[in-house]
Amino acid sequence: MNNGTIPPFYFPTTVFFVDDSIDFLANLSLRLDSNLAFQLYDLPETALQILNGESNSSSPVESFFSRYMHADYLTQSHHVIDINLDKVHREVYNDARFEQVSVVVVDYDMPSINGLEFCRRIKNPAIKKILLTGKADEKIAVQAFNQGLIDRFILKQESNVSTILNQSIVELQHLYFRQVERVLADALSIGKHAFLRDSAFVEKFREICAEQKIVEFYLCCDPEGMLMVDERGGSFLLLIPNDDELQGEYEIAFEQGAPDELLDVLKSGRVIPYFWQTGGHWAPDCTDWRKFLYPATEFKGESRWYAYTIIPSPPLHRLGKALPYRSFLNELDQVKWGGV
Repeated sequence: MNNGTIPPFYFPTTVFFVDDSIDFLANLSLRLDSNLAFQLYDLPETALQILNGESNSSSPVESFFSRYMHADYLTQSHHVIDINLDKVHREVYNDARFEQVSVVVVDYDMPSINGLEFCRRIKNPAIKKILLTGKADEKIAVQAFNQGLIDRFILKQESNVSTILNQSIVELQHLYFRQVERVLADALSIGKHAFLRDSAFVEKFREICAEQKIVEFYLCCDPEGMLMVDERGGSFLLLIPNDDELQGEYEIAFEQGAPDELLDVLKSGRVIPYFWQTGGHWAPDCTDWRKFLYPATEFKGESRWYAYTIIPSPPLHRLGKALPYRSFLNELDQVKWGGV
């Protein structure tokens, strides 16, 4: 969520650490963020084989796009791209999502292959690269950074190397998502998902995520909002309807003969409806309508007012079968070493 944007989805990813010194890797692992998913490799060839495998060769964003085939005016030079938004929030059910590698931290001075050659051999250009180097090789690292071969370099001798490394990893993981999702974010921000690039709302969303201890989130539709998940798999639905959608809810309820009390409440703007049991809108068989209304919070964005609400454990988004990040970390603790 840097640079005033919210990515359409975000989840924790794995970091590879590659160094021929087992002792250095073991010592470094004790100074890493306890919530970081990582694997340690003292054999660079093994790490490269996994990095260049099928699971890390493409981005999940690719599966959200397809060519729209139902338009009569399509020609060889005119294509319409279809975005399947329903797939975005369903990524939360992909148990392999946390295994995706976003950042590689590699030592420069290794006997079988140096760190720069290692970086050259990584096939997926989206993966971010941090080079660990000694003072004697700092000039080489600067040249590699200027050439775009690496994204950061850090001197091993730095007194606060672990602090610098942890901060750099967080920044590059967010940059990884911004880059792989750029096309999707550009397309969505044009329409009713403009809140993704409203810098004021981005800051509000960051506060909400911190309050609820959110570690992953996904854009969802019907209704519009963000599905947010904490590390133990608890889910929250952040609803952000626009004025047209709220007006539509009122009009549908009016046409269906809703009680006057409900119509008055809907018209007041004090609540946001979430009629999950009746297809998203009020229906005559929805007699206990009060339990489907949630208090609205107003917020002034850059160019418009927003009304939002947060629904804990939303009925349509209960994640009983989704792997929680904390469970993944517990499993990963048993297999941190991948190349020994």
